[in-house]
Amino acid sequence: MAALLPVILFECNGQAPAPSKDFYQLVVCRSEVILRWWKISLRSEFRDTKPGELKESHLDFVDDTTLQAQVGIIFGQKTLQYVINLCRGQYDFLERLPEPLILYILTFLDLEDIAQLSQVSHTFQKICNSEKLWEHIVERSCDRVTPEMRSLAQDIGWKQFFFTNKLQLQLQLRRWRKRQEDGQNILFRSEDEPLAEGW
Repeated sequence: MAALLPVILFECNGQAPAPSKDFYQLVVCRSEVILRWWKISLRSEFRDTKPGELKESHLDFVDDTTLQAQVGIIFGQKTLQYVINLCRGQYDFLERLPEPLILYILTFLDLEDIAQLSQVSHTFQKICNSEKLWEHIVERSCDRVTPEMRSLAQDIGWKQFFFTNKLQLQLQLRRWRKRQEDGQNILFRSEDEPLAEGW
């Protein structure tokens, strides 16, 4: 499972609380935690200050309460706790799986479970609302998906298509057909019109 882990497990940027204007970057790699900072100050004694960097192993970070306090102040307690968990080897392997594999797993869930899973993280929110997932759900729930239905679903989105009731869907299909016919009529009409004089 460790092979699923990328080189960078977590990365975020932030600004220190006011009145400081200093910028910070926190990076958690497989074996170390890196904190970088850039001093932003109008005071002359800080003008020539160079960016700084501090690296610690995961074990050292777990024991370094001073650095933990600094990370907590800059990035918040939730971020601090997440970094401590990563340093202790508590990884969320499910979220790190390749997207096609996650999509395949989601196809076995009920709609209520998909709705709850979408609230777990930004990654799952994106995947649970993806067109690929909802296209599969529509294809699984319908006897047959016609080319017209597919085109309409691509226009309005597969999730919207799934939650549209049958009467509204029939109405939208009629409108879609009419737009297609009107578009073809416009194309034919413009080809039949004579060229303007002078050409």
